[in-house]
Amino acid sequence: MIADLDHFRLFGTHQRQARPILLTAGRLSAEFTYSGLRTVCYDGVEVLRAVSYLIRDRDWGTYLPLIENLRINENDDGFLIAFLARYKGNAETELEVSVAISATISGVLTFETEALSHTGFETNRCGFCVLHPIIGLAGTTVTVEHVDGVVEQTQLPFLIEPWQPFKNMRAITHNVMTGVKAECRMEGDTFEMEDQRNWSDASYKTYVRPLALPWPYEIPVAKPVKQRIALTITDTRIAPKSAPFSSRPNPAVVVTHGVKSGTIPHIGLVVTPEEAKATLAARQHLADVAPQELLFHFDPLAGHGKEAFEDFSAIAGIHRGNSTLEIVLPCQQTAATELTLIAAQMSASGFHPQAIVVSPAVDRQSTPPGSIWPQCPPLEEVYDAARAAFPHARLGGGMLSYFTELNRKRVPARALDFITHCTNPIVHASDDLSVMQTLEALPFITRSTRAIYGDKAYRIGPSTIAMRQNPYGSRTMENPAGARITMAKTDPRHNSVFAEAFAMAYAIQLLDAELECLTLSALTGSFGLIAGQGEPVIEGGKRPLYNTIKWLAGVAQSKWQECVSSDPTQVVAFIVEGAKGSYLRLVNVTSETKNVDVEAFNIKADDAQPMVALGPLATISLNLKDNPL
Repeated sequence: MIADLDHFRLFGTHQRQARPILLTAGRLSAEFTYSGLRTVCYDGVEVLRAVSYLIRDRDWGTYLPLIENLRINENDDGFLIAFLARYKGNAETELEVSVAISATISGVLTFETEALSHTGFETNRCGFCVLHPIIGLAGTTVTVEHVDGVVEQTQLPFLIEPWQPFKNMRAITHNVMTGVKAECRMEGDTFEMEDQRNWSDASYKTYVRPLALPWPYEIPVAKPVKQRIALTITDTRIAPKSAPFSSRPNPAVVVTHGVKSGTIPHIGLVVTPEEAKATLAARQHLADVAPQELLFHFDPLAGHGKEAFEDFSAIAGIHRGNSTLEIVLPCQQTAATELTLIAAQMSASGFHPQAIVVSPAVDRQSTPPGSIWPQCPPLEEVYDAARAAFPHARLGGGMLSYFTELNRKRVPARALDFITHCTNPIVHASDDLSVMQTLEALPFITRSTRAIYGDKAYRIGPSTIAMRQNPYGSRTMENPAGARITMAKTDPRHNSVFAEAFAMAYAIQLLDAELECLTLSALTGSFGLIAGQGEPVIEGGKRPLYNTIKWLAGVAQSKWQECVSSDPTQVVAFIVEGAKGSYLRLVNVTSETKNVDVEAFNIKADDAQPMVALGPLATISLNLKDNPL
């Protein structure tokens, strides 16, 4: 049990997540939380990442249930869980859901629900989400049964699919390992699958109610809504099978040399007009971090005008690196008219960024499947107008929101000098494990971007744990209690060691994408490296994230070499050759101490053993002076 002060230091909040309850049924195992099951395994191999029953509001936020009458029974034949979940909606509406989950040693797991409202209940989605993991499954063969009885053999997409790869689903079957198959059958409604890697979730999500149907919609008064998920494992192996699941100590994570290498990208910080004066006041910290790039945000629809450019000019004047201006184009007049006005304001202030990113305001909002695309001028016209207004600046395009929107609206890149987008890890889930698991999806995002845009210069960010803007609803969520909630405009973990580890692991996962620039924070404000007044347990006014961004900026343009981790869900690593020599950088992305075997690097710990104890969410560098690149 982590002590309270240590917990706050690690996570930025005193609120503790409920520990999952590990349940077993023969070779089946699963972790139970109030949202459902996760890490469903057979013989230790992950079969499903999660099976959850979720209720979404009209902004795709997740309603949290009040749990009553929880009963858990586990015996030699399997386990049984039952409880009642109550949800409170808007305008005094309520929904109650009866839940029954069972598993047997024969390899069958069922999850049944009955939802009932006595008031009517508005929702964007009410029902099951089934998550298949991506590692080991991306690009593999699956069998899909549709609601009309048609069965097809197909593949899970390897590159990220912008739209639903499978629709009208009744069941999906995949290979778990040689001789073992898993069928997931979904009843009670029509299901379809989306590629959640679009949002950096590490899963394929099969969910209830097709997106082509209207939302939000109403659950009628006193009309039960029943759904059922059934997972059936078929094990045809002839060789002796492993022993039933038992809890065993985790082995050490082994880190070895990889074969890939490259150059660490420039590191950026974002500056908004609202934080410009605070950034100026923190000029000593800006000089200390020394980012290679400042990304200035400008949105006329938010009231930004010539005063913003005056502040930007002052900041650029004390910054030793480059500047980029990202413009949210209102598109209320012609692109040429609006961009010419912005260029005149910018020039009058003496602000002359080296690069411009321009994106229509409407493209910040998502256009889900089945929806009508909003009116927008042709992007070729926008880019031509930007070239004319800013003839001496490099021109970037893409999305100021997330890869999802870039994948669904692929911008014409011929006229662009670079492509850009952001990511956010709390779109669909906000618990610590889910946030860290989004790291698994990042290489798929960059591979997919490269498949679309080739070797075009590529930037990512600003990408933060908290959500900068919400493409899927009318607003980001307020978070006055400092909880872990989806789509929140502030997140307590940004103030903690969690953010330090997450940002370092994020950068490691993107190394082979050959990015031009990576932006993971601001200097000040709720997304900043510097703490606000009154924030406790912050040394010298700096958030722990300060350490990661400063370190990355310090090694930008240095050579890196890949390291292979035997379990990248626990520890990730890479080697960097900086001005002071070569270092092995290790990051523990879990909240438990991990033993790391570093024998491959000729490193000996104090006891002369090649083992390093890496504390919860710890990031360390080990000198490789005897084993240079």
